[in-house]
Amino acid sequence: MKNYRLNRLFNARSNRCFDVAVDHGFFNQSGFLHGIEDMASVVKALVDAAPDAIQLTVGQARHLQDLPGREKPSLVLRTDVANIYGKELPDTSFSLMIEETMLQAVRLDAACVCVNLFQIPGAPEVHAQCVENILKLKPQADFYGMPMMVEPLVFQPNADGGGYRVNGDLTQITYLVRQAVELGADIIKADPTDDVGLYHEVVRVAGGIPVLVRGGGKVGDREILERTGRLLEQGAAGIVYGRNVIQHANPKGIVRALMAMVHEKADVEGALAMI
Repeated sequence: MKNYRLNRLFNARSNRCFDVAVDHGFFNQSGFLHGIEDMASVVKALVDAAPDAIQLTVGQARHLQDLPGREKPSLVLRTDVANIYGKELPDTSFSLMIEETMLQAVRLDAACVCVNLFQIPGAPEVHAQCVENILKLKPQADFYGMPMMVEPLVFQPNADGGGYRVNGDLTQITYLVRQAVELGADIIKADPTDDVGLYHEVVRVAGGIPVLVRGGGKVGDREILERTGRLLEQGAAGIVYGRNVIQHANPKGIVRALMAMVHEKADVEGALAMI
C-alpha cells in the first residue's frame, strides 16, 4: 500500500521528487517566519509553481488540501516539533510527536509523513527521543500504508550560528543516515556533504532507500542550482528545499528551474534562464 502513496510523491517520468518544506513555523524560532507570514498566500503560490510535494504541519495542511482540483502537489506531513534550533540549547530540550500521528495523516490525505532524527552536540537525550518517536511511528506507518520519511540531521554546535546550519561531515552524515535506514525509513531526507562529489557514499549507505537532499541555508541562485545538479549526478532521488524557495524573490521561477533540473536533466545555464 505504501507504493500507492509513493506513486503520488515521486514523478513518474524521472522517479524523483521535489518537496518544498514550509513547516518552519512549527518550531517557535525567531527568524523562521521570514517569507511565510501569510501561509494561505504562500501555499497558493507554491501550488501554482507545481512542485511534486509541499511539506506542512497539521495546522497548515488545510491551505493545501482545501484547494480544489487533482493536480495540486502531494502533502508531506511534518509529525514532530522540537525546541533545539536557537543559538543556545534550552535547559530542557525536546522533540515531541503529534498524537494519533497516522490517523491525522490519513485524515489529511498525506502522501508521506516526515520525522526528525537529530544528532546534537550536548543533547543526547533529544537523539534518544527521536529514536523513540521513529520506533513508535514505524509499525503505524506499515499498518496504514503511509511512507515514513526520516530526516537525519547532524548539527553543528548551536553556538556556531544556531542549530539550523548544515554540518556537512561525510562520516557523521553517513552513520546517521544508516541508522535511519535501520530504523525502517522508507525515504531519507539528509543534509548535503561539504564535498558534494562524495554524496554517492550517502546514497550507497542508504541501500536503495531514496535519498532526498535538504537545502539548508539561503544561498544564491547559481550556487543552489550547481549544488543541485551535482547532487543529482551523485544519485540523489530528489530535493527538499525550504528557504531557497520561500524566501526567493521569484518562488515560481526558482521552482520551475529546480523542477527542470530534477525531472528533465536541465543544465545550470538553462535553469538560470527560467528564473
